[in-house]
Amino acid sequence: MIHVNIKPRRKGGAFLIIAYIVLMVTGCGLDDIPLSIPGITKEQNEKSEAEEEEVREKVSISVPESVMSPAPGRAMVEVTMPEESVSEDVIEYEPVKILFAGDMNFDRHYANMNALMQRGGEMDGALDEDIIEEMRSADITMINNEFPYSDRGSPTAGKKFTFRADPSTVHYLNDLGVDIVGLANNHAYDHGPEALLDTFDTLSGAEIQYVGAGRDITEAMTPRYIEAGGMKIAFTAATQIERSLPADTKEATETDPGVLRTLDPAKYLEVIKQADEEADFTIAFVHWGTENEFQYEASQKELAEKYVEAGADLIIGAHPHVLQGFEYIGDVPVVYSMGNFWFNSKTLDSCMIEATLMEGELTELKFIPCIQKGCFTSMLHPGDSDFERILSDELSRSAGNVELSEDGVITKKE
Repeated sequence: MIHVNIKPRRKGGAFLIIAYIVLMVTGCGLDDIPLSIPGITKEQNEKSEAEEEEVREKVSISVPESVMSPAPGRAMVEVTMPEESVSEDVIEYEPVKILFAGDMNFDRHYANMNALMQRGGEMDGALDEDIIEEMRSADITMINNEFPYSDRGSPTAGKKFTFRADPSTVHYLNDLGVDIVGLANNHAYDHGPEALLDTFDTLSGAEIQYVGAGRDITEAMTPRYIEAGGMKIAFTAATQIERSLPADTKEATETDPGVLRTLDPAKYLEVIKQADEEADFTIAFVHWGTENEFQYEASQKELAEKYVEAGADLIIGAHPHVLQGFEYIGDVPVVYSMGNFWFNSKTLDSCMIEATLMEGELTELKFIPCIQKGCFTSMLHPGDSDFERILSDELSRSAGNVELSEDGVITKKE
Protein backbone atom coordinates (compact mmCIF):
# COMPACT_ATOMS: atom_id res chain seq x y z
CA MET A 1 0.00 0.00 0.00
CA ILE A 2 1.39 3.45 -0.93
CA HIS A 3 0.61 6.24 1.57
CA VAL A 4 1.10 9.87 0.49
CA ASN A 5 1.02 12.76 2.93
CA ILE A 6 0.74 16.41 1.75
CA LYS A 7 0.89 19.18 4.38
CA PRO A 8 -1.01 22.42 3.83
CA ARG A 9 1.19 25.47 3.23
CA ARG A 10 0.20 29.07 4.18
CA LYS A 11 0.58 31.50 1.31
CA GLY A 12 -1.11 34.80 0.55
CA GLY A 13 -3.58 34.58 3.45
CA ALA A 14 -4.98 31.15 2.47
CA PHE A 15 -4.05 27.52 2.81
CA LEU A 16 -3.30 25.94 -0.58
CA ILE A 17 -3.08 22.16 -0.72
CA ILE A 18 -0.43 21.48 -3.34
CA ALA A 19 -0.03 17.82 -4.09
CA TYR A 20 2.50 16.48 -6.53
CA ILE A 21 3.27 12.77 -6.10
CA VAL A 22 6.18 11.06 -7.74
CA LEU A 23 6.77 7.49 -6.69
CA MET A 24 9.96 6.02 -8.10
CA VAL A 25 9.36 2.41 -9.03
CA THR A 26 12.30 1.15 -11.09
CA GLY A 27 12.70 4.71 -12.31
CA CYS A 28 9.06 5.11 -13.38
CA GLY A 29 6.40 7.61 -12.34
CA LEU A 30 2.88 6.89 -11.17
CA ASP A 31 1.54 6.96 -14.71
CA ASP A 32 3.79 4.00 -15.58
CA ILE A 33 2.34 1.73 -12.89
CA PRO A 34 0.01 -0.74 -14.65
CA LEU A 35 -3.47 -0.76 -13.23
CA SER A 36 -4.28 -3.84 -15.36
CA ILE A 37 -2.40 -6.54 -13.49
CA PRO A 38 -1.32 -9.79 -15.20
CA GLY A 39 -2.66 -12.93 -13.62
CA ILE A 40 -6.18 -11.70 -13.01
CA THR A 41 -9.27 -12.31 -15.14
CA LYS A 42 -10.17 -10.36 -18.26
CA GLU A 43 -13.24 -8.98 -16.54
CA GLN A 44 -11.11 -7.72 -13.67
CA ASN A 45 -8.64 -6.13 -16.09
CA GLU A 46 -11.44 -4.40 -18.00
CA LYS A 47 -12.97 -3.14 -14.80
CA SER A 48 -9.59 -1.85 -13.66
CA GLU A 49 -9.07 0.00 -16.94
CA ALA A 50 -12.52 1.57 -16.80
CA GLU A 51 -11.91 2.86 -13.30
CA GLU A 52 -8.32 3.94 -13.94
CA GLU A 53 -8.93 7.70 -13.71
CA GLU A 54 -10.98 7.34 -10.55
CA VAL A 55 -8.30 5.17 -9.01
CA ARG A 56 -5.56 7.64 -9.92
CA GLU A 57 -7.37 10.37 -7.96
CA LYS A 58 -7.44 8.35 -4.80
CA VAL A 59 -4.86 9.04 -2.11
CA SER A 60 -4.31 5.33 -1.47
CA ILE A 61 -3.66 3.02 -4.45
CA SER A 62 -3.40 -0.75 -3.97
CA VAL A 63 -0.61 -2.27 -6.06
CA PRO A 64 0.68 -5.86 -5.83
CA GLU A 65 3.83 -6.19 -3.78
CA SER A 66 5.73 -7.60 -6.79
CA VAL A 67 5.23 -4.37 -8.72
CA MET A 68 6.49 -2.34 -5.79
CA SER A 69 9.85 -4.12 -5.64
CA PRO A 70 12.59 -1.62 -6.54
CA ALA A 71 15.06 -2.31 -9.29
CA PRO A 72 18.56 -3.27 -8.17
CA GLY A 73 20.48 -0.25 -7.03
CA ARG A 74 17.36 1.90 -6.55
CA ALA A 75 15.81 2.80 -3.21
CA MET A 76 12.12 2.44 -2.54
CA VAL A 77 10.56 5.89 -2.06
CA GLU A 78 7.62 5.89 0.38
CA VAL A 79 5.91 9.17 1.38
CA THR A 80 3.35 9.06 4.19
CA MET A 81 0.22 11.22 3.90
CA PRO A 82 -2.99 11.61 5.88
CA GLU A 83 -6.11 10.20 4.36
CA GLU A 84 -7.68 13.66 4.16
CA SER A 85 -6.27 17.12 3.63
CA VAL A 86 -6.83 19.54 6.54
CA SER A 87 -7.48 23.25 6.06
CA GLU A 88 -8.08 25.93 8.66
CA ASP A 89 -8.98 29.61 8.73
CA VAL A 90 -6.17 32.11 8.43
CA ILE A 91 -6.08 35.19 10.63
CA GLU A 92 -6.10 38.22 8.39
CA TYR A 93 -4.51 41.02 10.40
CA GLU A 94 -5.36 44.66 9.77
CA PRO A 95 -4.12 47.82 11.52
CA VAL A 96 -6.37 49.01 14.36
CA LYS A 97 -6.48 52.62 15.53
CA ILE A 98 -7.45 53.19 19.17
CA LEU A 99 -8.16 56.76 20.30
CA PHE A 100 -8.02 57.78 23.97
CA ALA A 101 -9.27 61.02 25.50
CA GLY A 102 -9.37 62.30 29.07
CA ASP A 103 -12.03 63.54 31.48
CA MET A 104 -15.56 64.31 30.28
CA ASN A 105 -18.48 65.61 32.38
CA PHE A 106 -22.14 65.88 31.32
CA ASP A 107 -23.55 67.24 34.61
CA ARG A 108 -25.99 70.02 33.66
CA HIS A 109 -25.17 72.02 36.81
CA TYR A 110 -21.70 72.86 35.54
CA ALA A 111 -20.53 75.52 33.11
CA ASN A 112 -19.58 73.30 30.20
CA MET A 113 -23.03 71.70 29.93
CA ASN A 114 -24.75 75.08 30.31
CA ALA A 115 -22.63 76.39 27.45
CA LEU A 116 -23.48 73.34 25.35
CA MET A 117 -27.22 73.89 25.85
CA GLN A 118 -26.86 77.53 24.81
CA ARG A 119 -25.06 76.41 21.63
CA GLY A 120 -27.81 74.05 20.51
CA GLY A 121 -27.27 71.01 22.68
CA GLU A 122 -25.18 68.92 20.26
CA MET A 123 -21.52 67.93 20.55
CA ASP A 124 -20.42 70.35 17.85
CA GLY A 125 -21.06 72.95 20.54
CA ALA A 126 -18.42 71.26 22.72
CA LEU A 127 -15.79 69.82 20.35
CA ASP A 128 -14.56 71.05 17.00
CA GLU A 129 -15.25 69.09 13.83
CA ASP A 130 -11.67 67.76 13.59
CA ILE A 131 -11.96 66.14 17.03
CA ILE A 132 -15.39 64.72 16.27
CA GLU A 133 -14.12 63.24 13.01
CA GLU A 134 -11.03 61.81 14.72
CA MET A 135 -13.15 60.12 17.40
CA ARG A 136 -15.69 58.75 14.94
CA SER A 137 -13.10 57.45 12.49
CA ALA A 138 -11.08 55.50 15.07
CA ASP A 139 -11.68 51.76 15.20
CA ILE A 140 -12.01 51.96 19.01
CA THR A 141 -12.56 55.14 21.05
CA MET A 142 -12.22 55.32 24.84
CA ILE A 143 -12.78 58.22 27.26
CA ASN A 144 -12.72 58.72 31.03
CA ASN A 145 -16.38 58.88 32.14
CA GLU A 146 -15.96 61.10 35.21
CA PHE A 147 -19.57 60.95 36.54
CA PRO A 148 -22.54 58.59 36.98
CA TYR A 149 -25.65 58.53 34.73
CA SER A 150 -28.69 58.59 37.02
CA ASP A 151 -31.55 60.55 38.54
CA ARG A 152 -31.26 58.62 41.80
CA GLY A 153 -28.99 58.72 44.85
CA SER A 154 -27.66 61.47 47.09
CA PRO A 155 -24.41 63.45 46.84
CA THR A 156 -21.56 62.06 48.91
CA ALA A 157 -21.61 63.94 52.23
CA GLY A 158 -18.71 66.34 52.70
CA LYS A 159 -17.38 65.99 49.15
CA LYS A 160 -16.63 69.35 47.50
CA PHE A 161 -17.52 68.37 43.95
CA THR A 162 -20.09 65.72 43.12
CA PHE A 163 -21.33 64.97 39.60
CA ARG A 164 -24.37 63.26 38.13
CA ALA A 165 -25.71 63.38 34.56
CA ASP A 166 -29.13 62.69 33.11
CA PRO A 167 -29.10 59.18 31.59
CA SER A 168 -30.28 60.61 28.26
CA THR A 169 -26.93 62.37 27.83
CA VAL A 170 -25.28 59.02 27.07
CA HIS A 171 -26.27 59.67 23.45
CA TYR A 172 -23.35 62.10 23.26
CA LEU A 173 -20.99 59.15 23.54
CA ASN A 174 -22.84 57.39 20.73
CA ASP A 175 -22.64 60.56 18.65
CA LEU A 176 -18.86 60.59 19.13
CA GLY A 177 -18.39 56.91 18.36
CA VAL A 178 -17.23 56.03 21.88
CA ASP A 179 -16.94 52.26 22.32
CA ILE A 180 -15.68 51.90 25.89
CA VAL A 181 -15.32 54.12 28.98
CA GLY A 182 -13.27 53.99 32.12
CA LEU A 183 -15.32 54.15 35.34
CA ALA A 184 -12.47 53.61 37.78
CA ASN A 185 -12.29 57.21 38.97
CA ASN A 186 -13.15 59.33 41.98
CA HIS A 187 -16.51 60.58 40.68
CA ALA A 188 -18.29 57.47 39.40
CA TYR A 189 -19.63 56.85 42.94
CA ASP A 190 -20.56 60.50 43.68
CA HIS A 191 -24.26 59.68 44.23
CA GLY A 192 -23.81 56.30 45.85
CA PRO A 193 -24.50 52.72 44.78
CA GLU A 194 -27.90 53.34 43.17
CA ALA A 195 -26.52 55.91 40.75
CA LEU A 196 -23.58 53.65 39.91
CA LEU A 197 -25.93 50.76 39.15
CA ASP A 198 -27.94 53.07 36.89
CA THR A 199 -24.69 53.98 35.13
CA PHE A 200 -24.02 50.34 34.27
CA ASP A 201 -27.54 49.96 32.88
CA THR A 202 -27.36 53.21 30.92
CA LEU A 203 -24.04 52.39 29.27
CA SER A 204 -25.11 48.83 28.50
CA GLY A 205 -28.35 50.11 26.99
CA ALA A 206 -26.31 52.36 24.72
CA GLU A 207 -24.07 49.40 23.77
CA ILE A 208 -21.01 51.04 25.31
CA GLN A 209 -18.64 48.89 27.33
CA TYR A 210 -17.30 50.00 30.70
CA VAL A 211 -14.33 48.84 32.72
CA GLY A 212 -12.95 49.39 36.22
CA ALA A 213 -16.26 49.19 38.12
CA GLY A 214 -19.00 46.64 38.59
CA ARG A 215 -21.98 45.31 40.48
CA ASP A 216 -19.53 43.36 42.62
CA ILE A 217 -15.78 42.91 42.84
CA THR A 218 -15.80 40.10 40.29
CA GLU A 219 -17.27 42.37 37.63
CA ALA A 220 -15.08 45.30 38.66
CA MET A 221 -12.04 43.06 38.12
CA THR A 222 -13.20 41.77 34.74
CA PRO A 223 -11.16 42.90 31.72
CA ARG A 224 -13.16 43.96 28.68
CA TYR A 225 -12.15 42.53 25.32
CA ILE A 226 -12.69 43.98 21.89
CA GLU A 227 -11.76 41.98 18.80
CA ALA A 228 -10.57 43.98 15.82
CA GLY A 229 -8.08 43.54 12.99
CA GLY A 230 -7.60 39.87 13.83
CA MET A 231 -6.57 40.76 17.41
CA LYS A 232 -8.11 40.37 20.84
CA ILE A 233 -7.47 43.64 22.70
CA ALA A 234 -7.89 43.81 26.48
CA PHE A 235 -8.95 46.93 28.37
CA THR A 236 -8.41 47.13 32.13
CA ALA A 237 -8.90 50.02 34.56
CA ALA A 238 -8.39 50.92 38.22
CA THR A 239 -8.13 54.04 40.39
CA GLN A 240 -5.50 55.09 42.90
CA ILE A 241 -7.67 58.02 44.03
CA GLU A 242 -8.65 58.83 46.78
CA ARG A 243 -5.49 58.12 48.80
CA SER A 244 -6.76 59.36 52.17
CA LEU A 245 -8.67 56.50 53.73
CA PRO A 246 -11.49 55.75 54.07
CA ALA A 247 -12.15 56.64 50.44
CA ASP A 248 -15.38 58.37 49.39
CA THR A 249 -15.38 56.26 46.23
CA LYS A 250 -16.13 52.76 47.43
CA GLU A 251 -14.38 49.72 46.12
CA ALA A 252 -16.68 46.94 44.99
CA THR A 253 -17.08 43.96 47.32
CA GLU A 254 -18.45 40.46 46.89
CA THR A 255 -21.95 41.85 47.38
CA ASP A 256 -21.84 45.61 46.71
CA PRO A 257 -21.17 47.73 43.62
CA GLY A 258 -18.15 49.96 43.37
CA VAL A 259 -14.90 50.59 41.54
CA LEU A 260 -11.59 48.71 41.40
CA ARG A 261 -8.87 50.42 43.43
CA THR A 262 -5.11 50.26 42.93
CA LEU A 263 -3.73 52.14 45.93
CA ASP A 264 -2.78 48.61 46.91
CA PRO A 265 -2.25 47.21 43.42
CA ALA A 266 -2.62 43.50 44.25
CA LYS A 267 -6.13 43.06 42.78
CA TYR A 268 -5.40 45.13 39.71
CA LEU A 269 -2.23 43.19 39.01
CA GLU A 270 -4.35 40.03 38.94
CA VAL A 271 -6.59 41.68 36.35
CA ILE A 272 -3.66 42.66 34.13
CA LYS A 273 -2.15 39.17 34.37
CA GLN A 274 -5.46 37.59 33.39
CA ALA A 275 -5.83 39.97 30.44
CA ASP A 276 -2.26 39.33 29.31
CA GLU A 277 -2.91 35.58 29.24
CA GLU A 278 -6.09 35.91 27.18
CA ALA A 279 -5.42 38.82 24.83
CA ASP A 280 -2.97 39.80 22.12
CA PHE A 281 -2.54 43.31 23.55
CA THR A 282 -3.33 44.64 27.05
CA ILE A 283 -4.14 48.25 27.97
CA ALA A 284 -4.01 49.62 31.53
CA PHE A 285 -6.24 52.69 31.88
CA VAL A 286 -5.44 54.10 35.32
CA HIS A 287 -6.66 57.01 37.45
CA TRP A 288 -3.74 58.29 39.54
CA GLY A 289 -1.49 61.18 40.54
CA THR A 290 -2.28 64.60 42.00
CA GLU A 291 -4.65 67.19 40.57
CA ASN A 292 -3.07 70.17 38.79
CA GLU A 293 0.46 68.75 39.07
CA PHE A 294 2.29 68.74 35.74
CA GLN A 295 5.05 66.38 36.90
CA TYR A 296 4.23 62.73 37.43
CA GLU A 297 5.06 61.30 40.83
CA ALA A 298 7.27 58.49 42.09
CA SER A 299 4.15 56.57 43.14
CA GLN A 300 2.84 56.65 39.56
CA LYS A 301 6.12 55.32 38.20
CA GLU A 302 6.24 52.58 40.85
CA LEU A 303 2.75 51.45 39.92
CA ALA A 304 3.57 51.61 36.22
CA GLU A 305 6.56 49.33 36.74
CA LYS A 306 4.32 46.78 38.46
CA TYR A 307 1.74 46.99 35.66
CA VAL A 308 4.43 46.34 33.05
CA GLU A 309 5.74 43.36 35.00
CA ALA A 310 2.18 41.98 35.17
CA GLY A 311 1.81 42.19 31.38
CA ALA A 312 0.52 45.64 30.39
CA ASP A 313 1.51 46.66 26.85
CA LEU A 314 0.34 50.28 27.08
CA ILE A 315 -0.47 52.47 30.10
CA ILE A 316 -2.82 55.45 29.75
CA GLY A 317 -3.31 57.79 32.72
CA ALA A 318 -5.98 60.25 33.83
CA HIS A 319 -7.07 62.31 36.87
CA PRO A 320 -4.58 65.21 37.30
CA HIS A 321 -6.73 67.44 34.96
CA VAL A 322 -3.50 68.66 33.32
CA LEU A 323 -1.04 67.07 30.94
CA GLN A 324 1.90 65.16 32.33
CA GLY A 325 4.78 63.61 30.43
CA PHE A 326 5.63 60.24 28.92
CA GLU A 327 8.04 57.48 29.83
CA TYR A 328 9.12 54.08 28.55
CA ILE A 329 9.39 51.27 31.07
CA GLY A 330 11.25 48.67 29.10
CA ASP A 331 9.49 48.86 25.75
CA VAL A 332 6.11 49.81 27.24
CA PRO A 333 5.04 53.45 26.84
CA VAL A 334 3.38 55.27 29.74
CA VAL A 335 1.15 58.31 29.17
CA TYR A 336 0.96 59.70 32.68
CA SER A 337 -1.99 62.06 32.18
CA MET A 338 -4.16 63.12 29.25
CA GLY A 339 -5.61 66.03 31.23
CA ASN A 340 -9.16 67.33 30.89
CA PHE A 341 -10.81 66.70 27.56
CA TRP A 342 -14.17 68.43 27.92
CA PHE A 343 -14.78 68.92 31.60
CA ASN A 344 -15.06 72.53 32.80
CA SER A 345 -14.65 76.18 31.82
CA LYS A 346 -10.90 76.47 32.44
CA THR A 347 -8.42 77.16 29.67
CA LEU A 348 -6.19 74.08 29.70
CA ASP A 349 -3.89 72.21 27.36
CA SER A 350 -5.40 68.86 26.42
CA CYS A 351 -4.81 66.00 24.04
CA MET A 352 -5.92 62.80 22.40
CA ILE A 353 -3.68 59.75 22.26
CA GLU A 354 -3.79 57.60 19.13
CA ALA A 355 -2.40 54.06 19.31
CA THR A 356 -2.07 51.94 16.17
CA LEU A 357 -1.84 48.17 16.59
CA MET A 358 -0.92 45.46 14.10
CA GLU A 359 -0.58 41.73 14.79
CA GLY A 360 -0.67 42.33 18.54
CA GLU A 361 2.08 44.95 18.48
CA LEU A 362 2.04 48.71 18.99
CA THR A 363 3.27 50.17 15.70
CA GLU A 364 2.71 53.87 16.44
CA LEU A 365 1.77 56.05 19.41
CA LYS A 366 0.78 59.62 18.67
CA PHE A 367 0.14 62.64 20.91
CA ILE A 368 -2.48 64.96 19.37
CA PRO A 369 -2.41 68.38 21.09
CA CYS A 370 -5.76 70.00 21.87
CA ILE A 371 -6.86 72.95 23.99
CA GLN A 372 -9.93 73.38 26.23
CA LYS A 373 -11.05 76.99 26.25
CA GLY A 374 -14.42 78.65 26.83
CA CYS A 375 -16.12 75.28 27.44
CA PHE A 376 -14.99 74.18 23.98
CA THR A 377 -12.15 71.82 23.00
CA SER A 378 -10.25 72.22 19.72
CA MET A 379 -7.64 70.08 17.99
CA LEU A 380 -4.37 71.83 17.21
CA HIS A 381 -2.29 71.37 14.06
CA PRO A 382 1.29 72.10 13.01
CA GLY A 383 1.53 75.85 12.46
CA ASP A 384 -1.07 76.69 15.13
CA SER A 385 0.30 79.06 17.74
CA ASP A 386 -0.02 76.57 20.62
CA PHE A 387 0.90 73.35 18.80
CA GLU A 388 4.69 73.55 19.09
CA ARG A 389 4.47 75.00 22.62
CA ILE A 390 2.44 72.05 23.90
CA LEU A 391 4.77 69.55 22.24
CA SER A 392 7.78 71.26 23.81
CA ASP A 393 6.14 71.38 27.23
CA GLU A 394 5.23 67.70 27.09
CA LEU A 395 8.71 66.67 26.09
CA SER A 396 10.18 68.68 28.97
CA ARG A 397 7.96 66.79 31.44
CA SER A 398 8.85 63.39 30.00
CA ALA A 399 11.55 60.91 30.95
CA GLY A 400 14.90 61.09 29.22
CA ASN A 401 14.18 57.95 27.17
CA VAL A 402 11.35 59.59 25.19
CA GLU A 403 11.44 61.28 21.82
CA LEU A 404 8.57 63.35 20.42
CA SER A 405 8.51 64.12 16.72
CA GLU A 406 7.37 67.39 15.16
CA ASP A 407 3.99 65.84 14.40
CA GLY A 408 3.58 64.27 17.86
CA VAL A 409 4.73 60.66 17.37
CA ILE A 410 6.06 59.23 20.64
CA THR A 411 9.05 56.89 20.41
CA LYS A 412 11.66 55.39 22.67
CA LYS A 413 15.08 57.00 22.49
CA GLU A 414 17.66 54.34 21.72
